[in-house]
Amino acid sequence: MDKNVKIALISLLGTLIGSLGGVLMSTSLTNYRIEQLEIKVDKHNAIVERIYKIEGRIYALEEGDE
Repeated sequence: MDKNVKIALISLLGTLIGSLGGVLMSTSLTNYRIEQLEIKVDKHNAIVERIYKIEGRIYALEEGDE
């Protein structure tokens, strides 16, 4: 093989490995951030449910006073 062809193939291999590594790292980071957002949404939804129940109890207590 010609020296230039070997250098081109090595460069191609390096580029492919670098690109694949970047894509994998980016995907990993994106998945982590989505998981963290899902945790925050679950906490928010739990608070909304608790507030809804509390409002129902307050309404029931107010109705009982009248």
